[in-house]
Amino acid sequence: MKNKFKASKILVYAILIAGVLIAIFPFIWMILTSFKTNAEALSIPPVIFPKKINWEGYNHVLTGLPFLRIYANTVISALVIVAAQLTFCSMAGYAYARINFPFKNILFTATLAVLMVPGTFFILPQYRIINKLGLLNTIPALFLPNLFSAMGTFLLRQFFLSLPQELEDAAYIDGCNRGKAFLRIMLPLIKPGLVSLGILTFRFAWNDLMWPMIVNTSTEKMTLSAALSFMQGQYLTDFPGVMAGAFMAVIPMIVIFAIFQKQFIEGVAHTGIKG
Repeated sequence: MKNKFKASKILVYAILIAGVLIAIFPFIWMILTSFKTNAEALSIPPVIFPKKINWEGYNHVLTGLPFLRIYANTVISALVIVAAQLTFCSMAGYAYARINFPFKNILFTATLAVLMVPGTFFILPQYRIINKLGLLNTIPALFLPNLFSAMGTFLLRQFFLSLPQELEDAAYIDGCNRGKAFLRIMLPLIKPGLVSLGILTFRFAWNDLMWPMIVNTSTEKMTLSAALSFMQGQYLTDFPGVMAGAFMAVIPMIVIFAIFQKQFIEGVAHTGIKG
């Protein structure tokens, strides 16, 4: 029995290690390719390790594009979207979870119905709105359509529903009104949900490709994903440069997830506690 248990344990670890290697292989390949020459990147059979460290890919990205400006555009857009969604989705989630008002269930169903419609369905009306506002080819055009999220509302509603009603009642007894109870009692207790929504929203905003390419035409007004896509040529692509740009673009996401991974996992795990 002991030998059988060890064999099954070794098999489980082997499967897990294989899964990890498969998951991280594209990331490792991206880093290695960023240090190759273009000939090595296009070589058949593939060259795994570059013969020597080559920085041309990074130089191409930093000199061929206004990279720092594009990076700043992406950071500004992502932070504004995260802050707005945390604000609006937390208020909407609290209202749907804790406040009784007319047509509450109908409105909540309508909110969730947005999730059933493909995102591309909204591109044309959003573009027309941005155009009417005279905001085409501007930084606000990048984040204005994404200031609210039906998914974020549903996520935070689930967290508010998981909190006992007695906490809110005690706050009212101590003299808090609804606004103070929301800000001082309820909101701090759903920190894992806020962190989860923040990371998911930041990832979406950071990787958004289609909308920045549609609404902005100037490279200086684009985000990282859209700007890097222009490095792919019709007949020849500088793969080391593209991989270098992708590696520099993904670093913030890795750092954020490494810092908040505990709260993120806890938040996702508790999403469906009650509803």
